[in-house]
Amino acid sequence: MPGSQSFLRQRKANPPSIQKKNSKSGGATDSDKTEKGSDLQAPQSPSREEEVVWGKTPDGKVFRVPTTHDVITTLLNPGYKKSHLDLLNLGLLGFQIALYLVLPRHVSQVFFFIYFAFWRAAYDAGLGWVLTKQSKKKWIVKEVQRRGWLNEESRPAVRNWIRKQLQDKMGKDYSFDELPLEYNTWLLFRQLVDVILVNDFLSYCMFAFSCFRIPEGLSGVVHVIRWLAGIALIGFNLWVKTEAHNVVKDYGWYWGDCFFQRGNLVFDGVFELAPHPMYSVGYAGYYGLSLISGSYKVLFASLAAHAAQFAFLILFENPPTDIERNYGQKKAIAQRIRFRSNSAVAGPSSTTAAVATPEPGVDSSTPAITEGDSATTEPELETETEIEEQTIPEFNLPNKTKPSSTIKSQHSRHQPKLSIASSVSSNTGFVHQKKQPKALSQHDLLNKYFRRDTVTLRNLDLLRATDAMLILVITYSASLALIPALSPKTTLMLHYFHALAWVFIHYVGLGQLLRAQSESKFLVRHFLKNYHYGERDVGEGPIIEAFTNWKTIYNLSMCMTYVSCLGLVWKSYSLPNDWGVGNELLCHTMGTLLVGLHIWATMESYEVLGVFGWFFGDFFMEEFPAHLEYTGIYRYLNNPEAMGGAAWFGLALISGSKLVLSLAVVKHLANWWFLTNVEKWVVIPVCFRVSADVLTENQLYLRDPDSPHMRKLYGDSLRQDAGFVKVIKNVASKNAKMLESRADRHVPELKRVVTEVKGTFDKVLEDTAEAVEEFLARSGPKFSEVMQDTKVLLQQSRERLVITRVANDISSYDPTKYNVSIVPSSTTGANAFHLGEPITVKWQAPINHSRKDWIGLYRVGANKSTLVTKTSSLGMWLPVHGEEWDGHVPVGLERARHHDSQYGTVTFKGNTLPWLVGRYEHPVDLGLNQIRYHHDGKYNVMSLDGPLEIYVDKPSETNFSTVRETLMRVVPLALDSDPSLIPLSCKTAPTGSGTQTSSLPPSEGTNAEGSGSGAGAHDDQEHLEDRDPDDFTFWSERQAKRICAAIKQVFDVDYAPEVVVADANLTALAKRILVSKELLSGRPPNTSG
Repeated sequence: MPGSQSFLRQRKANPPSIQKKNSKSGGATDSDKTEKGSDLQAPQSPSREEEVVWGKTPDGKVFRVPTTHDVITTLLNPGYKKSHLDLLNLGLLGFQIALYLVLPRHVSQVFFFIYFAFWRAAYDAGLGWVLTKQSKKKWIVKEVQRRGWLNEESRPAVRNWIRKQLQDKMGKDYSFDELPLEYNTWLLFRQLVDVILVNDFLSYCMFAFSCFRIPEGLSGVVHVIRWLAGIALIGFNLWVKTEAHNVVKDYGWYWGDCFFQRGNLVFDGVFELAPHPMYSVGYAGYYGLSLISGSYKVLFASLAAHAAQFAFLILFENPPTDIERNYGQKKAIAQRIRFRSNSAVAGPSSTTAAVATPEPGVDSSTPAITEGDSATTEPELETETEIEEQTIPEFNLPNKTKPSSTIKSQHSRHQPKLSIASSVSSNTGFVHQKKQPKALSQHDLLNKYFRRDTVTLRNLDLLRATDAMLILVITYSASLALIPALSPKTTLMLHYFHALAWVFIHYVGLGQLLRAQSESKFLVRHFLKNYHYGERDVGEGPIIEAFTNWKTIYNLSMCMTYVSCLGLVWKSYSLPNDWGVGNELLCHTMGTLLVGLHIWATMESYEVLGVFGWFFGDFFMEEFPAHLEYTGIYRYLNNPEAMGGAAWFGLALISGSKLVLSLAVVKHLANWWFLTNVEKWVVIPVCFRVSADVLTENQLYLRDPDSPHMRKLYGDSLRQDAGFVKVIKNVASKNAKMLESRADRHVPELKRVVTEVKGTFDKVLEDTAEAVEEFLARSGPKFSEVMQDTKVLLQQSRERLVITRVANDISSYDPTKYNVSIVPSSTTGANAFHLGEPITVKWQAPINHSRKDWIGLYRVGANKSTLVTKTSSLGMWLPVHGEEWDGHVPVGLERARHHDSQYGTVTFKGNTLPWLVGRYEHPVDLGLNQIRYHHDGKYNVMSLDGPLEIYVDKPSETNFSTVRETLMRVVPLALDSDPSLIPLSCKTAPTGSGTQTSSLPPSEGTNAEGSGSGAGAHDDQEHLEDRDPDDFTFWSERQAKRICAAIKQVFDVDYAPEVVVADANLTALAKRILVSKELLSGRPPNTSG
């Protein structure tokens, strides 16, 4: 009903005669009579003497809302008839008062505390749970319908009883038979709520009275102040509740918006006093009664009850299931509301004013319930003049009202009192503004200055140096506070393990991290995936940020390694009593020399390497020239870093501690592992002398066959022997020649022995090489198979987390009468669907089939049995009769039987689709899937069809045009083809009526682009020019995850959802993918086209 949506947003003011009449009406308290926020009108205008309020059910039925009365009037006024539930309520109240008068004080305290806890739980937990289900799935209405309580044919006695109860409480304008099921169900629900609320209130009062005492040790003045403050708080509580009821009336007081639509409430008056006044300051009476009773028991019970009420607020009313569902539009993620600026000087008759203009085509979101539109706006905003000028940007909320004498807007008392920004965006016919250049939107500004910032421990990233330091500080601070007093021996062992941990972190942990960076650019990929970079920074930004964080983490780890070692030495060292006895002086001297050698070698290494080599810059940046200069200490040693362990052995000598010595050995081994597995290969020369003038040298490389970083980067410029090694070899060669000249007579014998030994070594080396090659050749496929099997097991482990339930009455059903078939794709004409494309399935079943039947989508081979499904569908399932299910629970409504069989269709889309493509060997093929029809909510298979294939189009070449075209196909599918979300550039040309409709109903806050009605009617060409056609938005982060999964499978580039949300633009995302592939592969993409 697009036409009806226009009056749903109008605010009607009462004529003076009606206001005067309403002010005299005492019993009628519902906003059914008067309410400022009524958004429903009669099909025909009523007379001005009597205002008629109209309601609308979820199915669109409009009805006249009768008058209701408040609970105090109907319950305590003898002039009103009492229903059976009213009598029950009065009986429960009298029962409490009688027990209070009869029971002893200590017994009544315990009883009324338990009794109050019961009614408080019934309110916050019971009503919260029921209202949540009603708000989401209309559960209460469906349950009443299922049980037939209001059905004259199935339960006439129950219906007549309910009819009498409601008619006795209502006025003459109430007609049970003419009003819809939803309204009558709400009236019945009100009766239950009255029982809970009234008994909850009285049981609390009885508990407080039972705990009443006069505190001792206080002066009379304090007692007077205590009583006055308590009475004031109780009076304030009553005033807040009364004023809140005057604003929301019975419709809002009893959550009528969960049952039917009657108008957008305007939360003014007391709702401008505090956020959520009914649940915050509206419970001040709890603390007032606590003061009067003088009991800590009452105070703590009040705090607990108030906390439970806040839980009700947070879990039920704050989520979009209730308030935002009814009083505010659904907020889209990544919505670009652009800010315009104009620094032109206004004319003499106008002054600069600040207005924030939302981007056309995007409606401003309605605030939350207690922060809604205010009815108390400035008088200037109600004058009938025009907005003269729009100037500098306002970076506050888009709908914030900013009064100014120079801002004039045309408003009628019978139109919504919109804020300036919303007035500018909706009433474009009254705005005269100049063309202004595009500016950044609030979305872009947020992503420019905020990128997954750590808030307490949220968004924690240990590869980000600041976060690693944060965890380090927290850990050490907590350790200092929590570790108890320890014995000296235990303290020493604690320092030892502390130092040992840092050794492994520095050499093994960071070594693996650096190795992964060398082999797959792990750190760069990590920052490219998880952090958004602007268009200018996406090429170098991830590299710079990865290297910057690496430098900080590496330096931190190195310093902590030395500090932890020194801490162990300090705890284990003791000054010798006599330096001349034993080897104390020698150990200290040698230890000092080794420490000095360590410092000298480290300084020399840094002087040669510089800051670039010190922090392994060649692992990150490729701009620097790839050549080596063996100068300084590197003239003599290939790895002078190995001498860095000298200080550790020196400290072991100085301290004389075996723990320090073992730490030095472990550190030396860890450093050796780092040098051999991260920086370069291990080269072991094996020399064989054949004769006096022939020397053969072979080299044995001991490492995995993957290319090491140093040899990959520097190639043949890596030397095999350092200067020191060459000198030793030359000396050994000269000595060998001298020995040969003195033993000429033994040359033939030595030659024979050398030849035999060489042949033996050659044979051993050859056999070893063949064995290694054969092992690798045979184990390669095995390793691949093991890896594949591991992936399969991980996938199946998720699927098999299900308890298979089978039906006992399966023999009563004939499987041959069941049929399920996949509707071929409109694109391929076969059971092959593009990733994200909806899959429609036809089903047919006998008339006696269970209403709990459901259809699941599974991988081919995931279930070996065709009779029973034993794996989980992982959320990829749909009920055959979706309207009869409440989430995952069937409500089982009755249905008519007019045919021998029944048939229908279900469509898998969105979260019920498989978002994974690819082909793997049978029986586990993640690209092929199967449809299964199940019986009665169980896992008995009645019919199956398939397989169906999920594919994705991969471009033949990677350039801007092909990447963007691929995204134009994938993004709309990931966004459920919702016209309010997908880019304008992806929308097809109008056909038929020339309109496009949104996939979401108008009540969800979406409007069709160019529909020409409702809030989206101003989407004309002028507005479209201001919006980037490639922009898109999201309803949830799950849709962004789908786009990330598609990009990973098409382009092999991994992004976090936050990165895609930050871009939210086809062109920006396409450029990011191109630069990312260039960054990760080193092959520049073709950016033409």
